[in-house]
Amino acid sequence: MLERLFQLQAHGTTVRKEVVAGITTFLTMAYIIVVNPSILSATGMDFGAVFVATCLAATIGTLIMGLWANYPIALAPGMGLNAFFSFTVVGSMGYSWQVALGAVFLSGLIFFLLSIFKVREWIINSIPMSLRFGISAGIGFFLALIALKNAGIVVDHPATLVGLGDLKVAESLLFFGGFVLICALSFRQITGAVMIGIIAVTAVAMTLGMVEYDGFIAAPPSLAPTFLELDIAGALNVGMISIVFAFLFVDLFDTSGTLIGAAQRGGLLDKDGKLPRLGRALMSDSVATMSGAALGTSTTTSYIESTAGISAGGRTGLTAVVVAALFLACLLLSPIASIIPAYATAPALLYVAVLMASGLKLVDWDDITDAAPAVVTALMMPLTFSIANGIALGFITYAIVKALSGRWSDLNASVVVIAVIFILKFIFLDAA
Repeated sequence: MLERLFQLQAHGTTVRKEVVAGITTFLTMAYIIVVNPSILSATGMDFGAVFVATCLAATIGTLIMGLWANYPIALAPGMGLNAFFSFTVVGSMGYSWQVALGAVFLSGLIFFLLSIFKVREWIINSIPMSLRFGISAGIGFFLALIALKNAGIVVDHPATLVGLGDLKVAESLLFFGGFVLICALSFRQITGAVMIGIIAVTAVAMTLGMVEYDGFIAAPPSLAPTFLELDIAGALNVGMISIVFAFLFVDLFDTSGTLIGAAQRGGLLDKDGKLPRLGRALMSDSVATMSGAALGTSTTTSYIESTAGISAGGRTGLTAVVVAALFLACLLLSPIASIIPAYATAPALLYVAVLMASGLKLVDWDDITDAAPAVVTALMMPLTFSIANGIALGFITYAIVKALSGRWSDLNASVVVIAVIFILKFIFLDAA
């Protein structure tokens, strides 16, 4: 049955290799089951319900990817977009989390339609590389700011907006210790480095009496507080257009980049350098996003950590099925997830931020017309506390700088149209 479903022999793999690969991938991304509820609960969402939604969304998305697309790619609620959901859409802009979930659902629906009508390649190919690198780095900086804020390292200051917190308190010291531990373990290629760091900080905090042990295994919390609570009608408000676009845009590039990068790592591309069954893979991602929104979590997307399992020998969807089974089993671990403090998950956020910021090295720094929009995009995300604003200002800067520089050949219709839409949004919608 497994051979018929996953074509193991054709991919040069075995059941044992696939199981080991699945466990490896899971360990590298398991941190999301504690980090995601921690972030989304800041909106007022029930922590236990989000924990269940996170596990189920990861299970459903990864299972579809494995059984239908037959790829060793795992999915879960994405880092960066969950922070955007909580701290920008709900926190800064004042929308309810129900409306935010509606926006996530709509972005997934649009992604699904783009995949069906094969518009995705045109969109991906029309977006300048410099903006893609700037978006990735900007999300990293956004996560870094949230991590440092949660750990009390960066605090508000009446004169300078931000300042340095008290580095002598236990929370700050544990945060720093967790971060350097994760980095060191990652350098030594220790599987599950991020999860080990989170657990280590929590264990030390527990020893110091900063958190209380409340059990290890329990029945899953109720999903009722978030299940089908999304407000799609509210998300259709004209002011939500840029929010839906931001969710869609980031998910589209995250997914495409992850799929291509993972496929290259595992030798899964065809002789023309293309990814077979790309449509199925992208539709798996979009269905996972819509399912996750219905359950009660932010955008579910493909994880680059899947390359860890591919490096361990995973080549088929059986790897993904193993990951899905492990996420499902995590439903019993809610007591552990609920006691992990913010300063224990903050090192994981900062570590992910470092990885995402590395995209800036690919920017052509000798061409100011490419470098300037990338930097504007990256800086505006943390400084305005909004991924959407960073994307908007990046597109506007790119279009105007290229036009004034006479670099008309670098512009295409989609970039110009998107830039004009964002300009009109800032003039009319934000002014109102």
